Amino acid sequence: MTTSVATAATSAWPGASAAPVIKATELNAKPSANFATKLATTEELLRQAAIIFTASDGTVQVVQANSLGAEDVVVSHIIHRLGLNIPAFVLETGALHPETLALLERSIQATPEAVRVYQPQAEAVVQFVERNGAEAMYRSIELRKACCNIRKMEPLARALAGQRAWITGLRREQSGARADVPATETERTGDVERTKFNPLVDWTWGDVWHYIATHHVDYNPLHDQFFPSIGCAPCTRAISLGEDFRSGRWWWEDEAAKECGLHVKKPA
Repeated sequence: MTTSVATAATSAWPGASAAPVIKATELNAKPSANFATKLATTEELLRQAAIIFTASDGTVQVVQANSLGAEDVVVSHIIHRLGLNIPAFVLETGALHPETLALLERSIQATPEAVRVYQPQAEAVVQFVERNGAEAMYRSIELRKACCNIRKMEPLARALAGQRAWITGLRREQSGARADVPATETERTGDVERTKFNPLVDWTWGDVWHYIATHHVDYNPLHDQFFPSIGCAPCTRAISLGEDFRSGRWWWEDEAAKECGLHVKKPA
């Protein structure tokens, strides 16, 4: 684990370079008629998460997974605005866009005590690239998922070790695979049972951007370049009008395969 990405290796894949036509806040900030109710529900769920998973000795056993996308910066802002003692972790995969790394640096500077950064095991990355090449993810789903396992899943396991609960920015609107995501669910990995909170499940894209615009939340400028979902640089592209929110992720693969594993339900 590291607390700074200042010395992180520069990504081999450049970020988007096209100049923004219009700010995402101007384009998307269109709240639902019942946005105030949704926000109140979200705030209460986060308060309950903090209460339930803080031990009597003050030990906090709930953490927020922050991808630095629009949804997650909203969740982080609400947590901090409410004064909740819930830290966040970021998976710095070694292949993020420069824009994402810059936002991570700003987040660390703003709340250094509340942001934990996890990186993949360097030797595992080196061996994978030496065996398969830097663009292995384009050759097969198996190789892409192997890359995700090294860069995301193994660091995720470390980030969640010892935690009894975690918080995500999942929304039902994001994709068909997430259409039935509940606000609270229980996950089991081996003998470990963990609660997962999804406080934005009912929020629309317009709700997310209304909150960002209203509270002047710092966000990834790639959103201004039509990147609704932002992951690793080689696996993320801008989308066109009418495309699904996650169509820019692993766009060369079948629609049903578009998850890295972080939020895939394991068979019972």
